[in-house]
Amino acid sequence: MQRDDGEADIYLPPNEMRAVLHKDRVKARIVRQDRRGRPEGRVVEIVERPEQPIIGRLLHEGGIWLVAPEDKRYGQDVLIPKGATGPAKVGQVVVVQLTEPPALFGQPVGRVREVLGEIDDPGMEIEIAVRKYGVPHEFSAECLAQAKALPEKVRPADKKGRIDLTDVPLVTIDGEDARDFDDAVYCEPAKVGRGKGWRLLVAIADVSAYVQTGSAIDIDAYDRATSVYFPRRVIPMLPEKLSNGLCSLNPEVERLCMVCDMLVAADGEIYAYQFYPAVMFSHARFTYTEVAAILGNTRGPEAAKRKDRVKDLLNLADVYKALLKQRGKRGAVDFETTETQIICDDAGRIEKIVPRTRNEAHRLIEEAMLAANVCSADFIAEGKHPGLFRVHEGPTPEKKEILRGYLKAMGVGLSITDEPRPGEFQAIAEATKERPDAQQIHTMLLRSMQQAIYTPINSGHFGLAYEAYTHFTSPIRRYPDLLVHRVIKAILGKTRYQLPMLPTPGEAHAKLAKRLASRVKAPTNKPQKATVAPSKEVLAWEAAGLHCSANERRADEASRDVEAWLKCKYMREHLGEEYGGVVTAATTFGIFVTLDAMYVEGLVHITELGGEYFKFDEMRQELRGERTGIRYAIGTRVRVQVSRVDLDGRKIDFRLVREGEDLTSRAMKDKGGAPVKASAKRSSRHKAEAGGESRAEHGGGGAAAVPAGPQSAMQAFKSAVKKAANKMQGKGRKPRRG
Repeated sequence: MQRDDGEADIYLPPNEMRAVLHKDRVKARIVRQDRRGRPEGRVVEIVERPEQPIIGRLLHEGGIWLVAPEDKRYGQDVLIPKGATGPAKVGQVVVVQLTEPPALFGQPVGRVREVLGEIDDPGMEIEIAVRKYGVPHEFSAECLAQAKALPEKVRPADKKGRIDLTDVPLVTIDGEDARDFDDAVYCEPAKVGRGKGWRLLVAIADVSAYVQTGSAIDIDAYDRATSVYFPRRVIPMLPEKLSNGLCSLNPEVERLCMVCDMLVAADGEIYAYQFYPAVMFSHARFTYTEVAAILGNTRGPEAAKRKDRVKDLLNLADVYKALLKQRGKRGAVDFETTETQIICDDAGRIEKIVPRTRNEAHRLIEEAMLAANVCSADFIAEGKHPGLFRVHEGPTPEKKEILRGYLKAMGVGLSITDEPRPGEFQAIAEATKERPDAQQIHTMLLRSMQQAIYTPINSGHFGLAYEAYTHFTSPIRRYPDLLVHRVIKAILGKTRYQLPMLPTPGEAHAKLAKRLASRVKAPTNKPQKATVAPSKEVLAWEAAGLHCSANERRADEASRDVEAWLKCKYMREHLGEEYGGVVTAATTFGIFVTLDAMYVEGLVHITELGGEYFKFDEMRQELRGERTGIRYAIGTRVRVQVSRVDLDGRKIDFRLVREGEDLTSRAMKDKGGAPVKASAKRSSRHKAEAGGESRAEHGGGGAAAVPAGPQSAMQAFKSAVKKAANKMQGKGRKPRRG
C-alpha cells in the first residue's frame, strides 16, 4: 500500500487484502514490522473506492460464472450471477461493473457491462489497455456534432487579421507513417545584427482558431490531454476532422497557423523573435528519410525530384548546425538511446521489432522545434501571463548521492557537484563514451534525472539547459500546447486568458493537494512575514498542469502495456530458443536482459544464475557471486534461452545459457583462485530455497553464505520435502519477480 504522505509503503498481509481492491484508498494502522523490516499494517477503514471497471475473461467453473481479472493486482476473481452475464460467452474478454464489494469472507460480485471479444481478436490488447488505464476513447455526441459543423477548408473570413504567408515555401518534414502534421518550417539567409545568420520560420497548426475555450470539443480534449499512440492505432486528442483535416498542415492546401519567426545568429544564438497568426500553404510534404537523402547527396535522385526545395533544405541544415553548436555551449544533455518500432501484420501480430534510426533530418526538425518552444516560454514569461511551462528539475539529493557513489565505485574520474549543471552530466558522458562500460554509465546518468512535468511555476529545463521552456509545437496532440497558443494570442491582443471551468480528476486533485502541503513551513516562535498564498488563477493553472502531466503518464503506461502484451505474444512463438543479449538492469532478485536481435526484455531470476549466492551491490548496480566473483552489471553480455512467457502478467523469463567456463575462469583468476565449474542448473539447495526466500532476493543486497561442506541429513530431508511439495502443487515454474 502506498502512503499519501510519501513516506515508506506499508505492507498489507494477504488476509488484510481480501476486503479491499486495487486503487482503493484506505486508512491503515501499523501493527508491526515484517521480517524484511517493512511496516506491516491492518486496514481500519476504506476511505474511497473509485468507480472502476474490471476487465477479464469470463469463466464457467463448477456451475459458477466468474471473471478472472486481467490485471493481477486485483488479486481475486469476480463472481457473476447467472442472469448478469449478458451476451458474453465462456472465454471472452469482458468489462465488469461491481455490484457488491469484496468482504473478508466473500468475493466481489459484478455484472458484465461490455463484451470486448475473443482474447486473440486483432487489437484486443488495445481495447483492454484503454479500459484498464481509463483512457477516454469515445468522443461525446456534442463534441462530434460540433466538429461536424466546422468548415471543410479555410474561408475568406478566417484570414482576417492574419499575415498571408501562402507564397512562403513552408514545408512539413515527418515520418513515413505520419497522418497529422503539426509543424512546417522555412529558412533563408539573413543579416543578423552586423553579421550573417538566418531567418527561421516555424509555423504551427492554429488549433485554437477552431477549438473554443470551454466548448464540447475543448472539454473532450482536456479530458484526454494527449493523443495516445499504439502500434497500428492512435487514440487522438481531437476528432479526426480536426486532427487529420482542418488543423493538419497537409500539402497544397491553405491552413491557419501560429508562427514563431526567428532571427538566428551565426553562433546559434536566437537574436530576435516574434509571434503572429498567419495563413499558410504547405509547398511539400517531406519524410525524414527523403530529407536525409537529399542532404547527403544534393545531386542524387531524391534531390532531382525536389530540385525547387533543395536550397531551402540546405538553409535549414545550416541553421540546424548553428543551433547544435549553441546546444553544446549550453551543456545540454544529449545521450543517444535506442528506440524501437513494432511492425505488425494485418492481424495485429508482431512481424518484427526494429530500431528507430534518428538521422540528420530528425535532429534538424528537433532543433527548430526546441528554438520555437524556448521563444514561447520567453514570450509568456516576459508578458507576465500565467501559463504552463515544461519543467525538468535536476536530480533529487537521494539520486545525487547514489550517482556519486556509483561513479566513484566505477572509477570514473569525474563527479557532480551539490548543485549540478547539465554540462556536468554531458562532460561525464563525453569522458566515458569510449569505455567498454559506457552504456552502463550513461544509463545511470539518465536514471538519476527526474521526469518532466507541466507547471505554471518556471524552474527551467535541466536536461536541455534552458532557463525557461514550454511546449508550443504540437497542439493537435497535446493540450498544454493548445493552452500555450491561447496565452500567446492573449498577450498579442493585450488581453488575459482565463482557464475554463473544466472537470479536474481526483488524481490531479490529490497530487495538487500533496504538492501544496509540501510548501507549508513549520511554525516558529518568531513572527514572520506572511506568506502570500497562491492566487486562485495560479491554483487553476497548477491543477491543469498536474492533470496534463498525470494523463501524459497514463498514456505512456497504456502504450507500454500494449507493447509488453504484443512482445509476450511474439515471444511465445520462440520458447526454448537461444539469443545473445545485454543486461539492462540488475536487482536484488535477478537481472533484466534485452535481446540483441529482437529488442525484447526479460528476467533472468537470481536462482538461474548458477549454484551460488549472489549479492546485489547498489553502488555498482550489479549482482556478484560470493564464491566465484562473477559480476552481472548493466552492459554485461550474456546468452539466454526463452524459458517462460506470462501473457497476463506481461512477463518474459529467460534462463542463462553457459558458454564454457570463460566468465567463471576470469572471475576466479581475478580473485586469485582456481577455476570452478559453474553449474548450468540450480543446485538442489538453491532449488529448495527458490520460493522467494533467499536473502539475496529479500534482504536488500544481503547474501546467504554458501554451505562449506556436504548437506546434513536434515538439510537433505528438508530439500526433498520441498521438492515433493512443489511437484504436488504444480509449482515447477520459476518464481515470480520479486
